[in-house]
Amino acid sequence: MFDTLNTKFEKIVQSIKGKAVISEADLQDTLRQIRIALLEADVSLIVVKEFISSVKENIIGKEILKSIKPDQMIIKLVQDELIKILGSENKQINFSSSQLTKILFCGLQGSGKTTSVAKLSNYLKKLSKKKILLSSVDVYRPAAQEQLSILAKETNSEFFKHNITSPLKIVSETLDFAKKNLFDVVILDTAGRQVVDKELMSELKNIEQSFNPDETLLVADALTGQDAANVAKSFSETVKITGSILTRIDGDSRGGAALSIKTITNSPIKFIGVGEKIENFEPFYPERIAQTILGMGDIVSLVEKAAENIDKKEMADLANKFAKGKFDLDDFSNQLKQMGKMGGVTGLLSMLPGVSKAQKLMAENKVSDTIINKQIAIISSMTKKERSYPDIIKASRKIRISKGSGTKVQDVNRLLKQFLQSQKMMKRMKSMGKGGIPSDLMQKLQGNFPPNIN
Repeated sequence: MFDTLNTKFEKIVQSIKGKAVISEADLQDTLRQIRIALLEADVSLIVVKEFISSVKENIIGKEILKSIKPDQMIIKLVQDELIKILGSENKQINFSSSQLTKILFCGLQGSGKTTSVAKLSNYLKKLSKKKILLSSVDVYRPAAQEQLSILAKETNSEFFKHNITSPLKIVSETLDFAKKNLFDVVILDTAGRQVVDKELMSELKNIEQSFNPDETLLVADALTGQDAANVAKSFSETVKITGSILTRIDGDSRGGAALSIKTITNSPIKFIGVGEKIENFEPFYPERIAQTILGMGDIVSLVEKAAENIDKKEMADLANKFAKGKFDLDDFSNQLKQMGKMGGVTGLLSMLPGVSKAQKLMAENKVSDTIINKQIAIISSMTKKERSYPDIIKASRKIRISKGSGTKVQDVNRLLKQFLQSQKMMKRMKSMGKGGIPSDLMQKLQGNFPPNIN
């Protein structure tokens, strides 16, 4: 996420960091580098101009160049401005004060709109015990109704089934059904097109007037960069957009859409899609994104993911085993699976300070989610006895395990070597209760995250 922008901003930050004095020439060069970085990230030109102008005005206006720590002040101003254009703070769904909250979805075909309807429903059901109805006015795309119906079942939401061909009639019938059956929330999916056209916008405007939504959410594909901003402009000129959902943000290495869309629509980014699964859906936090872009990491999100995904009982059992000096391949496999639940090694490292450095370390040590999954497959191909007593795994067993997991004997050897190193480390951690972690071990931990898997 935002890899390109992060790498460039980290270099910019490093170029001024530690300087006791920053000249006008240094400032101009820094602003020039920021401008280039934003434009190369496909940020809208209007947004780039506003960003640079605001940062420059604040630096000069507050005489920051003459301050005691001008480098830190400039970095702080850049961070503040990033937060500002991203939306200042997280904005949740505005629920109606009346019984029924109406949420309208719009966007181009292929942006992940229908999937986002299901993701939001799933998110709201976890957040509260609200009764949610999903409905679609898409009467053009083949299987559009069926797709949303299937997704509704996955999220334990109810779907409004119909054979109506008129979008406005569907709106009317949906609302009647929702009110009669005492639903708390109704989410309405609309038809998309490959491109913005007059027919789409005219229909959408009529639907908005008939539905009278409390929220109108625009779904945009983050991978389309500045095109997403252009799409956002077209939709915001037709209907009152109250918030945006950026999809495929996990694959967005540039960040142009995220940094442009709030300014273009004059409404906040409320949620982001960070994967294909229903649960890969998160609230958008501008401050955390700004920190990620500047290479400061996102420790808060990391802690939240850990709290949400890590099984407390498993962790307690594992801690008990550590205390007794016991650690087998089943425990090792569980650790790898917990990492997967939290977004894999790639997702975890993206939340740590110094993203580009972490990624470089991953590349050097050949660490990837693919290797992690391969390791889980190898362990799964072992017998219970082999997982408990790895010492018995000799040549013939290695051949069987490699064939069963679709890997090579060398892969099995690497796994066993890594496990042996981890086992030794866990045994040594028993000393924590007797004076803490040994200093040499601490150094190894600090210098070898993530672990070498090559």
